[in-house]
Amino acid sequence: METLLQVDNVSIHFGGIKAVQNVSFQLKKGEILGLIGPNGAGKTTLFNLLTGIYTPTSGTITFKGEVINRMKPYTRVKKGIARTFQNIRLIKNLTVLENVLVAHPNVHSERLFSVLFLSKKKKQQRKQNVQDCIEVLRIVGMQDKLDVLVGNLPYGEQRLVEIARALVTGCELLLLDEPAAGMNHAEREKLIEIIRTIAREYDKTILLIEHDIRFVMKLAKHIVVLDHGEKIAEGPGEVIQNDEKVIKAYLGE
Repeated sequence: METLLQVDNVSIHFGGIKAVQNVSFQLKKGEILGLIGPNGAGKTTLFNLLTGIYTPTSGTITFKGEVINRMKPYTRVKKGIARTFQNIRLIKNLTVLENVLVAHPNVHSERLFSVLFLSKKKKQQRKQNVQDCIEVLRIVGMQDKLDVLVGNLPYGEQRLVEIARALVTGCELLLLDEPAAGMNHAEREKLIEIIRTIAREYDKTILLIEHDIRFVMKLAKHIVVLDHGEKIAEGPGEVIQNDEKVIKAYLGE
């Protein structure tokens, strides 16, 4: 199976704080990989390194055979990396459809002249852009709420809109930062099926942060565990849940 993402001895230091230290792992194309660890383990910091918000102090991040350490976030999106955030970053006074449209790559390619003088081709392109957005909203079960203001949605549904917004970029690698946060049991079970569908039917590779270990176990065959910025374990779920270092990290001595 082809390696899509390779992380080799990646570290980032903020002054004397070693937020991530010598972390290595690889993600195969089509795989769902779980990234877990207690609060402050460095999970979101690692996501920020992968998506270009931070630049590594040392080590290399390779995506589809290309080192992307210093690549800008918007360039990484064009290359095929998209993410959701731990704290939802939707535009609350826009509708569900509008929130997804702003992430569509074709929307950002329009020039002033084409906006002022809409050609038949441009009108068809805009119609297709909308259809693309409706399709990804259908994938996450939000196709019936296109005209609802995002700020009026329950928290769990806002999470689904954020996943749709990442998908509409056409990404190959989807990074989900605590996608089930704030969801009840039924919503979590629905989300598990959505993520499985995204991976299986839409050929997406997924890297997932989640505090709910049972949630991760249902989705990821392979799991990486961080604690205090370092990788302390890696392997299948049945091995991870019995690892002494992992148990100690979550429960203490």
